Amino acid sequence: RFPCAVRRPGTTRNRVMGKNRMSYEQAVEYLYSLQKYGIKFGLSKTSNLLKAFGNPHRGQRYVHIAGTNGKGSVAAMVESILRTSGLKVGFYSSPHLVRFTERFRINGKEIAPETAAGLVEELRRAMDPTQPPTFFEVTTAMGLIYFAREGVDIGVMEVGMGGRLDATNVIRPDVSVITNISLDHQAFLGNTLMEIAREKAGIIKKGTGLVTAATQPRVLEFFSRTCFEKKAPFWRLGKDIRYRAAGNRIHYYGFERKLQNLELGLAGTYQHRNAALALSVIELLERNGIPMVETAIRQGLKNAHWPGRLQVVSRDPLLILDGAHNPGAVRCLSEAVRAGFQYKRLLLVLGVMADKDVGGVLQGIVPMADYVFFTRPEYYRAAAPETLMQAASSLGKPGETQPTLAKALERARAMARREDLILVTGSLFTVGETMAVLDPETHKPDRIR
Repeated sequence: RFPCAVRRPGTTRNRVMGKNRMSYEQAVEYLYSLQKYGIKFGLSKTSNLLKAFGNPHRGQRYVHIAGTNGKGSVAAMVESILRTSGLKVGFYSSPHLVRFTERFRINGKEIAPETAAGLVEELRRAMDPTQPPTFFEVTTAMGLIYFAREGVDIGVMEVGMGGRLDATNVIRPDVSVITNISLDHQAFLGNTLMEIAREKAGIIKKGTGLVTAATQPRVLEFFSRTCFEKKAPFWRLGKDIRYRAAGNRIHYYGFERKLQNLELGLAGTYQHRNAALALSVIELLERNGIPMVETAIRQGLKNAHWPGRLQVVSRDPLLILDGAHNPGAVRCLSEAVRAGFQYKRLLLVLGVMADKDVGGVLQGIVPMADYVFFTRPEYYRAAAPETLMQAASSLGKPGETQPTLAKALERARAMARREDLILVTGSLFTVGETMAVLDPETHKPDRIR
């Protein structure tokens, strides 16, 4: 028996086949059952799961992206440029908005449900049930096995939480990225910026370059020192790479490339910084032997798609979804809405997870609203609408509680006039459920959540 959490290898020839194979619904239900084991940091279980499959992640190429906010946007831009350049690109992200299969994509296409079910069955047979891995450890192993089997040229991997002991940290990437550092997940990562920075810096590997858009002097000094100790090159946005914003376009001044008038596919003023960071990753991959042409860079940046981030879903009235879920993200969202949209009244539909900095989220977004619908998605971590309304009472904005997102959206749309803006935010879970409510055919959720 292998140590820690696995049995004998689930090699290709031993893959589970036949009529007794798990259905997709059974596989997802089983994975969600692992959530009862909570969040446990460490790499041993993920490593041992992968060992049982012959360590398929070794020898593969990756971009590894950590940070408090912007990870998904940077990853989406990098993936889009690489795919437009003709590469076969894997993309692993979390959480999903509507369907579990969104977490694993190759060239923009989600993993097939039957493929996901087969991988879950193989992994389950490799586990020691007396020492079960967590949900995220299993899904990370799934992603790495899937990408290796499908022969992707490169995988873009988004960290789940932190970095040092995050399950994704078993990879050895071509480039490491830390988007920024602010307060989030304090119960797991620490209560100060420096404690969080130390966890994020755990993705820095010996000899592998790090690029960051962090701005705090102490954080940058720590990253620089860590990179020096690991003989890893270190680059900063604003020093080694620069950009200038021009509406929904940027002018980029990188290591070698100087690119003017680049159009962004993702809306929001904060995406200027994310785009420049993504472009620096592309340049570093070029240095590592992955050829790029300017037309693919331009087209890939323009075509980048990342749902649930300042996403306009209707214009009569204007209805925007954004998964901002911590104080830093909602501040960026507030600035982007003020700068990018014209409206008479802002009607805010707000659902926040109870384990987040609820007060900080409310203070960052409620003051700009004219009316607030406090609600919740159907997720066990969601804060009660009454709790949110009570916490926001000192902010002096009128509002009401609604027990479900569907009811809150119905009330907001009934109240809104054509010149108003409905903004749905507070959590990616809130955004995902809203997408399913608004368009259940396109965004058909899993039956098990």
